Amino acid sequence: MRGVLAGFAAIWVVTLVGYLVGRYELLGPSAPTVLARLVFFVAAPALLLTTLVRSSPGDVFTGALAAFVLSTVLVAGAYLAIMLLAHRKKDRPDAGTLTVGTLAASYVNAGNLGIPVAAYVLGDVSFIAPVLLFQTLLAAPIGLAVLDVTTGGRRPSPRALAMLPLRSPLTLASATGILIATTGWRPPEEVLRPFDLVASSAVPLALLALGMSLRGSRPFTAGEDGRDRYTAVALKVLGQPLIAYLIGRYALGLTGPALLAAVVTAALPTAQNVFVFASRYDRAVSLARDAIVLSTIAAAATLVLVAAWLG
Repeated sequence: MRGVLAGFAAIWVVTLVGYLVGRYELLGPSAPTVLARLVFFVAAPALLLTTLVRSSPGDVFTGALAAFVLSTVLVAGAYLAIMLLAHRKKDRPDAGTLTVGTLAASYVNAGNLGIPVAAYVLGDVSFIAPVLLFQTLLAAPIGLAVLDVTTGGRRPSPRALAMLPLRSPLTLASATGILIATTGWRPPEEVLRPFDLVASSAVPLALLALGMSLRGSRPFTAGEDGRDRYTAVALKVLGQPLIAYLIGRYALGLTGPALLAAVVTAALPTAQNVFVFASRYDRAVSLARDAIVLSTIAAAATLVLVAAWLG
């Protein structure tokens, strides 16, 4: 229990430092974007690669991943059902808005927050790699395809949608690490040392970037999408981890670290990518932004409770 609390304390303290750096613009107004890109394109891929090449496929594709994927699908369906029932037909959100809300309720922040949580709380970054693969290879292309069909925004071709995962360095690094691990060959430590050096910066930089991104948010401001926003956040931080627990514990028989990994990954807050998708197609931008901030704040408590309960 003490180790769990210490791990989360480190995460939130560094995140708070990032918020203060962003609040007072100590690194300039463009720093959050630059830092996030550095993590996304360099540090986090190095961390995933070095972790996965030292693991085995059995350590990656586990029951924890199955519980996470099933909880994601069920929560997405629950959000859609609630929205269709809660809104009268004449004021029902359009398909694009429903898609953004569904992603806000089920698409987790596996990068900026998932990697630090996996490192400090789960003790193994390999738990987060298959989550990243699932979201990048399946969830994101499906969501973008629906937005493409239902909105009048810029329409990428089917080929562009199919190539989307290949443009993600996190996905490429994860896939490369898993591929090397399946061969049974392990690169010499001298070869991995430069990657390890870069990888060591991934967690602190990701947390600083996360904290800096929270500056200027007003998630509690009343608006037309208030009900949709709170529904998405409740499903994200409460519904999804509960479903993952029920599936993992009673359907898959998971216990110990595997069950903890399933529930913790499901309890991660909404990913910032959802805001990117919403902005690109100009659908429910405020809903996406506020859901990200609210779920990130709420996850500070729910993740600790989950880890204390199952850890």
